[in-house]
Amino acid sequence: MTVQAFAGEAELEDVLTTPSDALVADLAQGSGDLVILGAGGKMGPTLAVLARRGMDAAGRGSDQVHAVSRFGDGAVRDRLEAAGVRVVSFDLIENDDFSALPDAPNVVFMVGAKFGASTAPSWAWEVNAALPDRVARRYRDSAIAVMSTGNVYPFVTAASGGASEDVAPAPIGEYAQSCLGRERVFEFGAQERGTRVSIIRLNYAIDLRYGVLADIASAVHAGQPVSVATATVNVVWQGYANEVVLRSIAHASSDVFTVNLTGPEILSVAAVARRFGELLGRDVDLIDEPQPTALLNDSRRCMALFGYPSVAADTLIALQAAWVEAGHPMSAKPTKWAVRDGRF
Repeated sequence: MTVQAFAGEAELEDVLTTPSDALVADLAQGSGDLVILGAGGKMGPTLAVLARRGMDAAGRGSDQVHAVSRFGDGAVRDRLEAAGVRVVSFDLIENDDFSALPDAPNVVFMVGAKFGASTAPSWAWEVNAALPDRVARRYRDSAIAVMSTGNVYPFVTAASGGASEDVAPAPIGEYAQSCLGRERVFEFGAQERGTRVSIIRLNYAIDLRYGVLADIASAVHAGQPVSVATATVNVVWQGYANEVVLRSIAHASSDVFTVNLTGPEILSVAAVARRFGELLGRDVDLIDEPQPTALLNDSRRCMALFGYPSVAADTLIALQAAWVEAGHPMSAKPTKWAVRDGRF
């Protein structure tokens, strides 16, 4: 993608939901409806529309995309319905009877609790570990793509290249621990019932309205200090991230397919902040002592299977600066990517 500022949310969402040829080719090999559980979150709406557009392009117009969520935001619901997505209002925590959920051979599980996990850990475990058991049983005969997080890994040095899928998990804090619990519950379903599962460990999606780059750019633009205690970070364009989630369904297996989802670059937070200073015409105040480790993922398996992101990190930085400078909407949902003690 060339560096060109987006005119606003409509153009951003159009780009985020335009399927690549590779996605269309993969979807053309599949069949049946798709259920997206937790489709009302940050990534869910664009993933649902991308799936609908991709399936249409693949000649699967008769297969439905079901977006399941409480949908507290009516505007999100309306946008999905306008795009041809079937909206299913359903509270996965409060409802015990999952028989009302649509049947489908393909499922994406996106439900998660992160913020507040340190103050309400039982809630985090209910959402991140207990709920997956009910979902795994309901969709035992489906292929399930499970969204997880790179937080399940230990902190590593930038020189290591990031934690690969072969690195043993060592989660810090209730959030990361309960996310590993989510993975283990789906793994149990795969082992005991033969359910096909793919697990996607994500760090960190960039949508321009939120994400690591939005956090740093907003701080620089506002003249606020940027901590470099967490000195390095991974990011990835959300359009690519959503495509990998959908394409991973074809790799789902009872042996459990696991892949790290992030960009190929390990970024210096200080360098990113200084670049934003240049682009936004601001002085940059870097604070705190850089630590030698961070949560970093090795994405080589992802790149080998799904290709490289269509938007490189330097382009994302330029796009993010232009978005902030234009005063386009932000989600007001900080990622807390720099947290080092696992307390979210």
